[in-house]
Amino acid sequence: MLVSVNQTWATISGDFLIAALLIYSLALLAFAGDFAFGRPRRAAADRELGARGAQRARVAQLATVGAGTAAAGDAGLPDRPEGVRDGAAAAGGPADLLPAARLSAWQAVNEAGSWVRAAIGLSVLAVAAHVVAVVARGLAVHRAPWGNMYEFITALTCIAGLFFVYVMVRYRVWSLGVFVMGAIVLALGLAETLIYTAAGPLVPALQSYWLSIHVTAMTLSTGIFFVAAVLGLLYLVAQRYRRRMAAGKIDGGNGLLARIPTPEQLDKLTYRAVIFGFPIWTFGVIAGAIWADQAWGRYWGWDPVETWAFVTWVLYACYLHARATAGWRGTKSHVIQLLGFASLMTNMLVVQVFITGMHSYAGVG
Repeated sequence: MLVSVNQTWATISGDFLIAALLIYSLALLAFAGDFAFGRPRRAAADRELGARGAQRARVAQLATVGAGTAAAGDAGLPDRPEGVRDGAAAAGGPADLLPAARLSAWQAVNEAGSWVRAAIGLSVLAVAAHVVAVVARGLAVHRAPWGNMYEFITALTCIAGLFFVYVMVRYRVWSLGVFVMGAIVLALGLAETLIYTAAGPLVPALQSYWLSIHVTAMTLSTGIFFVAAVLGLLYLVAQRYRRRMAAGKIDGGNGLLARIPTPEQLDKLTYRAVIFGFPIWTFGVIAGAIWADQAWGRYWGWDPVETWAFVTWVLYACYLHARATAGWRGTKSHVIQLLGFASLMTNMLVVQVFITGMHSYAGVG
């Protein structure tokens, strides 16, 4: 049955998406402003916090070799900042990824400085506008708003924005905003300029309730993997930077790279993102197989898109296995994770668009 497009909602969706793109860009500028102007004041506070953490760690170490618990408690140390474990601040950040901890989210953001407050406020506003745009698109076409490549990319960047705002506030990783928001602005900008597709009805093959199950799972997991890929790239850059610094190959250092979380922190964040997204991707692959059986009479036919989806699943499974194996932590595991994302992007932007198969209805214009 042909369903007419509600042009009012379609216009609202387009307007809010452009607004979201502009606000994301402003948030990106605010994050960049924090790098340029907002760090000196916090650096002194971080050094003081680090000194407190290191002092408490030394006292705790003495206590374990016989100084006694009572002596450690009467050492006259300044109170430990709420939500920071012993020694955690000495690493210059949330070394063990403690949630902004027992500080409320508002308190943590308020302490971060005016640039960060502006950047987070703009990020939240941009994500809200993005959500309205995606919902309005669905109302315009009377279905789940990810029936073609344009809609899929706008939806997955929305998920990426939502997921990153949560991660950023929970773990106080403001310094990652300039990188993740930059990637979102780039992806959304390319979607708006190169593959824009007007609101319209679905092709017959996609007119099924399974669209709301299979493609929704793929959209959610891809948005999460998008954030994980940015974090993985930063890990590789930060790890190389730290090694060159340790080897004395860099004299002055790089102020930008010095301010991002440590490789250990990035490693943990990436792992947590992938381990959250992987079950959703797995469910999406299974749901796709069930949909294929109903539509084409077989669960699996080695269609190019199915094959690449399976390759992507295998690569992310290898990453999780490697991450859990001591000999494959670090750089090697992140290379596997990035290969998984590269496979996902190849499937989405090359296989579905240029290779003929049962899934050749992505629509890019």
